[in-house]
Amino acid sequence: MSAPLFAVSGLAKRFGERVLFDEARLELESGSGYVLTGANGTGKTTLLRIIAGIEQAERGQLAFRAQASPVADYPESWRREIVYVHQQPYLFHTTIEKNLDYGLARRRVSLAERQARVREALTWAGLAERREVPPHKLSGGEIQRMALARAKVLNPTLLLLDEPTANLDGDARRQVLELVTALCIDNHTVVVASHDPEIIRLAILNRLYVSARGIETGD
Repeated sequence: MSAPLFAVSGLAKRFGERVLFDEARLELESGSGYVLTGANGTGKTTLLRIIAGIEQAERGQLAFRAQASPVADYPESWRREIVYVHQQPYLFHTTIEKNLDYGLARRRVSLAERQARVREALTWAGLAERREVPPHKLSGGEIQRMALARAKVLNPTLLLLDEPTANLDGDARRQVLELVTALCIDNHTVVVASHDPEIIRLAILNRLYVSARGIETGD
């Protein structure tokens, strides 16, 4: 049996006297999609941030592509393949197009390839005609679609989405749901933290529940 793409074991995290995780375990298989559910305050966002190397834990062991690391020594090389999309994404005060290009430029991708990948991602997100618009002029739905496109353009191995449809309704929510679904079937490994019933019901996603007992799988 092959090793999981990403694994967490012995994870402990607390905030003051409040224990969030104690010896929690998690395994994510390559090419699979997961929805992470649970009551408010159980640690869904914290778990995603630990997996992304953004937040520390008291102890625990991580493994990515069978490379093990203590949670305190998160390898910098993992950050190129593991992408976290915040519920309220930070946007640079420039155009949509340049926001998408930033991560590729940081990775020293050639200009021609960057331009091609950005064009493709803008079209995918339905934002090609808005590419020169600054983020402060975008609607909530457009901001989320831009954030998803900015993640997609990096071609992540593991994609972590935190409440991508929060505070959206109508067409905006539907459009973001379609993009999330597309990402989940596009050969990425995707973990979506969400309270959205439509995301939770997606048959392509495996259920993970965060509770006082830890991280549990379910139907």
